[in-house]
Amino acid sequence: MKDSLVVIPTYNEKENIERIIRKVFSLKKEFDVLIVEDNSPDGTAAIVRRLMPEFPDRLHMEERKGKLGLGTAYIHGFKWALSRDYSYIFEMDADFSHNPDDLLKLYDACANQGADLAIGSRYIKGVNVVNWPMGRVLMSYFASYYVRMITRMKIMDTTAGFKCYGRKLLETIDFSKIKFTGYAFQIEMKYTAWKLGFKIIEVPIIFTDRTEGQSKMSSGIFKEAILGVIQLRFKRIRAKKAA
Repeated sequence: MKDSLVVIPTYNEKENIERIIRKVFSLKKEFDVLIVEDNSPDGTAAIVRRLMPEFPDRLHMEERKGKLGLGTAYIHGFKWALSRDYSYIFEMDADFSHNPDDLLKLYDACANQGADLAIGSRYIKGVNVVNWPMGRVLMSYFASYYVRMITRMKIMDTTAGFKCYGRKLLETIDFSKIKFTGYAFQIEMKYTAWKLGFKIIEVPIIFTDRTEGQSKMSSGIFKEAILGVIQLRFKRIRAKKAA
């Protein structure tokens, strides 16, 4: 069984992709990387292909036909990881808003502290966000508060996208029941894990907004999250049936 895989979805990340890959591979613990590439017109895939011979059996890429949504990209990566027997599967952005050094803290929470899901949390110790305008900080913080209020989850950063999953958790979730593809996907995965009774630990991180490339956030993605939370509150969560 393999140990750790970092899943990084990409769409137009040519400014960041080589640096993020090299940074992950420079860490003192060995992580494999899977790029889930949504047919970026800027040549992101070509950069990854150029790097793959340099990191044989550690750098992988799955190319999809187009921009199909963050949630489907991660689920594609999860299925790929489970089929290759990885024990710990990570979500991480390509744009350095998530510090790759914090992969070690997330890994420790799952491998040594018993977490089934470790969340890189911006809000577990105050508000730890760099380079965001105050309006976006407030929107994000109160969005997490809103999610806690509606769902009753005891998680401070309900919309966080920097996470480590233990294999057992992902094997238990029925991905066909995960309905959201944008911002709300992160909430739905946490809610599902919480309702199924898995152990969740929030690990404090500092989130730094991207300095290269374009943000993928939109009003439609945010609206999906706000309306989707109400649907989640009344969703019946069941574990995946054993084959």
